Amino acid sequence: MVFRLIIVLFFFSVGVFSQEKYIKHKISKGENLTVIAKKYGVKAKDISKANPNAPKILKLNSILLIPDNNQISESKLPETVANNTPGLHEVQAKETLWGISKKYNVSVDDLKKANPSLETEGLKIGQQINIPSNSIAVSEKPIDDLKIVTDVEVVVEVQPKETKYAIAKRYGLTVAELEKQNPFIKGKLPVGYVLKIRTSKEKADAAQVLAQPINTVVKDSLSTPKNVQIAENSEIKKDSSTIIRVSNHSDLINQLVMNATENIGVRYRSGGTTKAGFDCSGLMICTFSNFDIKLPRSSIEQSRIGVKVNSDEAQKGDLIFFRTNGRRHINHVGMVIEAVDGEIKFVHSSTHGGVMISSTKEPYYERAFSQVNRVLEKI
Repeated sequence: MVFRLIIVLFFFSVGVFSQEKYIKHKISKGENLTVIAKKYGVKAKDISKANPNAPKILKLNSILLIPDNNQISESKLPETVANNTPGLHEVQAKETLWGISKKYNVSVDDLKKANPSLETEGLKIGQQINIPSNSIAVSEKPIDDLKIVTDVEVVVEVQPKETKYAIAKRYGLTVAELEKQNPFIKGKLPVGYVLKIRTSKEKADAAQVLAQPINTVVKDSLSTPKNVQIAENSEIKKDSSTIIRVSNHSDLINQLVMNATENIGVRYRSGGTTKAGFDCSGLMICTFSNFDIKLPRSSIEQSRIGVKVNSDEAQKGDLIFFRTNGRRHINHVGMVIEAVDGEIKFVHSSTHGGVMISSTKEPYYERAFSQVNRVLEKI
């Protein structure tokens, strides 16, 4: 009995000692690591060592362990360990690599490195892919400089010629996030609409000084003027072939593909350019206009902008054209979403199935294929 009592007292004393080594601090508004360190008379780096798994951005009401200088020396603080354990993600219908990268806050390149088969096989529904950890060891990036991000709500009135993409980018959001915050703009974006946007105070302040969208005019091969608006903050150039050169090329291409594929399942509608129904060129017009790029109305006119490239050089974001039903001239257009081993997959609005993804390996489109045009290139 006495022996058991000694054992219980021993573990109790160890537990109490362990708890007394640290003070629990609940983060309040306006606090950062330096402020907290001064409050307790400790060094910021000691707090870093005591909280090796602290997130990159300190969150309100979360708990930090503060070393108690009266109970523990700096040498006894826990060692920093990086959390690099990768997770798994099961690919769902309509998901894109770009969408998955945003969901887990990693780059597309990192996903490809973690899953080499994606380069050749692409995404498949039900496939399990590795998600690299985006946590950073304290030893690699000390959290002394971390700040608490405070969200604010901004009221924005839609101005003439403004687009969802331009507004979303100005406030550090994606178009999908902007639409989620303002569900009534999923269709059109009429001038005068009042939007309520939640974003960080830093981004809201920065938005006030951003330049307006850049407008320019280019001509197609028939010398017909075409108004083209390029996403704000993009550096642009144009050449005689009307190809549009942008500085944020990779990001813009990925968002174009994601925006187009989000319409899969929308019905075909002759002359349609909205989610109520698209024809083939209408889908391209709607997709590109969401990013301040205006395309000609018909597929044959769209085939005259950009530069033609060989089918084996096709890339994501290129426009692909067809002569269907035995026509002698181009009458159908889609957007390339993948080009691997001689096969081109493209998103388009088909008369028999609405917005869908098809392949040049399908006999119908293999026979009807006409050309691939590149409209966007990196500066």
